[in-house]
Parts: sequence; C-alpha cells; structure tokens
Amino acid sequence: MTSPAATAARTGASTPSPAHDLGLLVLRLAVGLTMAAHGSQKLFAWFGGPGLDGTGQFFTMSGYPSGKAMAVVAGLSETLGGLGLALGLLTPLAGAAVLGTMVNALAVKWGGGFFAPKGIEYELLLTAAAAALTLTGPGRWAVDRLLPGLRRDRAAYGIAALALGLIVAFVVLLLRK
Repeated sequence: MTSPAATAARTGASTPSPAHDLGLLVLRLAVGLTMAAHGSQKLFAWFGGPGLDGTGQFFTMSGYPSGKAMAVVAGLSETLGGLGLALGLLTPLAGAAVLGTMVNALAVKWGGGFFAPKGIEYELLLTAAAAALTLTGPGRWAVDRLLPGLRRDRAAYGIAALALGLIVAFVVLLLRK
C-alpha cells in the first residue's frame, strides 16, 4: 500500500498543504454555521427568526404551495446541510442541500438587483461557496476522512451531488406559482 504522498509524486499530482485544509475548514465553518443559523431561524425562531409559522406565510406569499411544509423542508435543508458542511460530514450531500435551498432563495429575490439588501449578492455568494465545497471536498480536517467511501475527494460524488441539488431545486421551483 502506498502513501498519498508517494501516489501524488508518482502521478504528478500535488498533495494538499496544511494551509489548503485550513482554508477549507474556515470556509466550511463560515458557510455551514451561517446556513445552520438561518435554518434555526426558520425551524425554531432562534436568532430573531420568524419560526415555522412566519416562514410558512412567507413561502405562501412567495408562491410556494403548502408554505409551512416548504418552511420545514427549507429549514431542515439549511440546518442539517449547514451542520454537515461545518463538520465536513457527508459533504457532497450537505453541499447539495445548501445549494438547492439557495437556488430557490435566488429565484425568490431575483429582480431586486445585485446588491443587498434587496439584491442577490449574499445568496449568490452562499450558493457559489456551497458548490465549491461540494466539488473540492471538505479537506483533511473533516469527519468525512473517517468514512471509507469519502476519505478522498471524489470528483464524481461532488458532480453528482451538484446535479442532485440543482434538479431538486428546479423541481421545487416548478411547484412555485
């Protein structure tokens, strides 16, 4: 059995540096905890959030059927996806959950320009960060390193997860009036 460094030297690939892994950890924590906090606002009314009733009303006003059920789906996707990203746990699926939710957020805010508070800059940044983490993997300082199938960054998992997140997001958008 060869070490990752020996394999990298033989194939010409570079071994990620500790700085690379630290950068991914910082990005995962920032994006993941931000998304988990947003989901907690929806689910539990934490951090000054509207809770399920208020979020459900917003979803209904935004044209989604069954606003409260959509609030539960969005809240769980953001909370669990965010925590998964922060921990580096099932990173491709966590990234897909965040990506799908953020594509819908972009659709709702579309037309308000680019810059905050009515624009899409914030949502676009979170969407791009989730996609980047889904494709790159969590780095070495992640729970995924303990899971046999996810020990190494697997591009196919990231691409499949992005496709899944986009497909589900667009199906949900088709339900919107």
